[in-house]
Amino acid sequence: MNPFDVRLERLRQRTSVKWRQYPEDVLPMWVAEMDAEPAEPVARAIIDAVQLGDTGYPCGTGYAEALAGFASSRWRWDGIAVDRTAVVADVMLGIVEMIKVVGGDLVIVSPPVYPPFYMFVRSMGLPIVEAPLNDGRLDPDVLERTFRHVRAARPVYLLCSPHNPTGTVHTAEELAAVADLAGKYGVRVIADEIHAPIVSRSATFVPYLSVDPRGLSLMSASKGWNLAGLKAAIAVAGADADDLDRLPVEVSHGPSHIASIAHTAALKEGGDWLDAVLEALEGNRALLAGLLAEHLPEIGYRPAPATYLAWLDCRSIGADPAALFLERGRVALTSGTDFGSGGAGFARLNIATSPEILTEAVRRMTAAVRG
Repeated sequence: MNPFDVRLERLRQRTSVKWRQYPEDVLPMWVAEMDAEPAEPVARAIIDAVQLGDTGYPCGTGYAEALAGFASSRWRWDGIAVDRTAVVADVMLGIVEMIKVVGGDLVIVSPPVYPPFYMFVRSMGLPIVEAPLNDGRLDPDVLERTFRHVRAARPVYLLCSPHNPTGTVHTAEELAAVADLAGKYGVRVIADEIHAPIVSRSATFVPYLSVDPRGLSLMSASKGWNLAGLKAAIAVAGADADDLDRLPVEVSHGPSHIASIAHTAALKEGGDWLDAVLEALEGNRALLAGLLAEHLPEIGYRPAPATYLAWLDCRSIGADPAALFLERGRVALTSGTDFGSGGAGFARLNIATSPEILTEAVRRMTAAVRG
């Protein structure tokens, strides 16, 4: 079964931001929500908890244990020690807390990158320094120059792995280079690994903590099983990092008990559903590449092995193609300008949808460009 086999009429009944941000004549292909039916084990776990009245405060290590089991079976990595984890409200709030516990006073990011990296860091009042990707990949020379010249006592590098919006899966060699440079220049690395479950079989996800025992990671079942509205994530400390011991107790009050139940069920029992998603995404990447080659060859697109996000090079169309697609085509994408330097002329498109909706989106984009 294709989890994305959901009719548009049913999707428009949803009340989340994806389906309420724009008028009904706009086809929303922007925010990272899947157009999918939920995984049956997850739905069952939520329903069972509600019927039992199990709607209190979170407790225990079940979520962390499920994540450790998933990491072992999927990534062949046994590096998650449950006693070196903490449940946090979500990945970005967890990142904020990790920056605080390591005493970060400056944050380095590699654009184009997930816009909330900028939003949350700026709300903390911290300066941001950019170390841009090079043709979609981490550049050790750029990172070394940046790490060497930052003027901060306790700099932090926010690593997005797999990378949003490019879908890049960083190699073991690339990540080892990051770890070596971080150790050399006294930079602490905090990895956002929320998209880690969504990596095709053609690539290998390498957990950052497998190459850097001083690192910190934030993981969640949120993106892999479409659980953004059920907030919970796991902070994981590397073998040589004792930072979680300084985490304030009130941080544990943020995650939802129902969310932890749902995420645990996803990681323990949702493997078949996730495999179906990965297969459907492979088909959608090929479909999008074919549609663009036929109808909009001026748009550059390289199918990537991770995430369900397509990073489109629309520089031949104009500085803000997302605005053009919205105004003339009534299809909503995310503007590349939101992702930091180098994003102008790009747009991000969410392909976690049915082939029919994806085809309609490209039809509308084509109409917008051809006028």
